Amino acid sequence: MYSTLWITFLTALVLSFIFTPLSIKLAPKVGAVDIPADDRRMHSKTMPRFGGLAIFVGSTVAMIIFLRFDPRIVTIIVGGTLIYILGIIDDIKRLSAKVKFVGQLAVACIMYMGDVRIEFITNFFGEGNSQLGDALCFIVTIIWIVGITNTVNLIDGLDGLAAGTAAIASLCIAYAAYIHGTYLTSGAMLALAGGALGFLPYNFHPAKSFMGDGGSLYLGFILATTSVLGTVKSATVVAMIIPVFILGVPIFDTAFAIFRRVVNKRPIMEADKGHLHHRLMSMGYGQRRATLMLYGISAIMGVAAVVFSRGLYVETAGLAGIALMYIYILLTDAEHVVPQVRVHVDPEDHRLKQINKQ
Repeated sequence: MYSTLWITFLTALVLSFIFTPLSIKLAPKVGAVDIPADDRRMHSKTMPRFGGLAIFVGSTVAMIIFLRFDPRIVTIIVGGTLIYILGIIDDIKRLSAKVKFVGQLAVACIMYMGDVRIEFITNFFGEGNSQLGDALCFIVTIIWIVGITNTVNLIDGLDGLAAGTAAIASLCIAYAAYIHGTYLTSGAMLALAGGALGFLPYNFHPAKSFMGDGGSLYLGFILATTSVLGTVKSATVVAMIIPVFILGVPIFDTAFAIFRRVVNKRPIMEADKGHLHHRLMSMGYGQRRATLMLYGISAIMGVAAVVFSRGLYVETAGLAGIALMYIYILLTDAEHVVPQVRVHVDPEDHRLKQINKQ
């Protein structure tokens, strides 16, 4: 089993690394390019945003080859394919937020019907309260899948940030699952980590390619659905606490963004420059250092989750406290000033010309 898990990881990594250059060539042909049209963009030239193809191919092929024996993995592969298709349509056609949300809800419902669900709620209420338990199980499962799917998409604001954070989360969940004998979860997470890491050399600053919504939605979806398969032996609330710890940075950043927009009476889905990575950039750290700092916080939370799974609660609290302290500093620093960046788009860019012709 140990060797199979490593082969799963390496297969996804190699395939993703091979397919990334192909995705870069295909991007302008299908219109999947990112034009810096506002000051939220951290790049100043048109970039291909079709790298999600490499992550999708690497992870999916690895799961099909090594994990297809479980019907729930088959369900996740089907759901991941649907989410990826939704994402690439958005990359090319620019879907409205409502359409994307409805599509995500539909896929999440398919996952629930395919037995990919948060089971501990029905177990908690017991047989005598099965209807109430089933209703809450459905609601919590849908919220979890849709929420985590969009969480990874929201942090995709710096070169390599989403891919690296997803890889760290996947590896930590994979290890926690492995030490508790949940090899199915471990294998799926290693496949996802391999896909993300195979793409990362092309995505880390200075990036040669972006993953696009297809890639970020796929990463979030696989993280969400695979983590509910259980990262400990028993189907209890602990199985969800571990991924919450590991995904602490993007979850906290997303929750803070929603709170910030509600307080400011802005639409929840409206983009802004208040995310953690934007604040680090405004403090003058630069993309590479800002990304590495967020990697570090994510890794601390990941280690905290693994430690928690082994019953070391004091150590868990200490690690989580350190991570939260750093997040607090980044969110509340009163000294930083957000610079007004004027983005210049090169009118001679041949990919921009191609888009204008369409």
